[in-house]
Amino acid sequence: MIRIAGYSQYFNRGGVNEVLALDNVDLQLERGDFVTVIGSNGAGKSTLLNGLAGMFAPDAGTMCIGEWDVTGWPEHRRAAHIGRVFQDPLVGTCASLNIEQNLALALKRGRPRRLAIGVKPRQRDHFREQLRTIGLGLEDRLKSSVGLLSGGQRQALTMVMATMVDPEVLLLDEHTAALDPKTALQILELTDQIVRAKQLTTLMVTHNMAQALTYGNRLIMLHQGRIILDVGEKEKASLTVDELLGRFYRVKGEEFALDRSLLC
Repeated sequence: MIRIAGYSQYFNRGGVNEVLALDNVDLQLERGDFVTVIGSNGAGKSTLLNGLAGMFAPDAGTMCIGEWDVTGWPEHRRAAHIGRVFQDPLVGTCASLNIEQNLALALKRGRPRRLAIGVKPRQRDHFREQLRTIGLGLEDRLKSSVGLLSGGQRQALTMVMATMVDPEVLLLDEHTAALDPKTALQILELTDQIVRAKQLTTLMVTHNMAQALTYGNRLIMLHQGRIILDVGEKEKASLTVDELLGRFYRVKGEEFALDRSLLC
């Protein structure tokens, strides 16, 4: 579960380039909620995820993950409870290591690290089992260098790594944006499969409103650092992209126009 109360985040505070990226945001997610996050460029989507991950201290407000108040926790301490997948498929893996070594590192997230054999035989069986679920044949390539994998394969591997130890929160920041449409769809289906199977509390940022309506049980829209729409599962299931755009304009108090470039 996630509880965010009164969260405000400034950049360059006090300077001529001061930006209020998030403005008094309140947000609560229950265990297993899969929330898609949309909004125009600069709305605060990535800032929300980065702030929750601890990349910077909030200027105001509190954050709780599960039973812990993590407001004052640094990023490395929060990492024990958070899985992340970024837009760039190269970010979530180490290209110079092979697949099983990357998975071994992911298995150690949030645990003390001591000198020991890097990958143990019983771990390999576990890795093969995890990789078999994504259907790309990587379970038979544990010794292959990650640097030789395609972008889609690396992003699929990153999904497995991010969720291997069942994090309290899964943060997905436009994690299919750098992929071709076919591969993006495969990663989205994999995401949905993993989130449902493990009942992971998930925030997924996307610029694609069709994806935002298709996946998850809830949708929020940010604009100028504030949540301006929060749509539950039943209402979300009945919405179309054009209706969603119309609601965006009505909340802003502006005339509706079919300009998908604002959000897509």
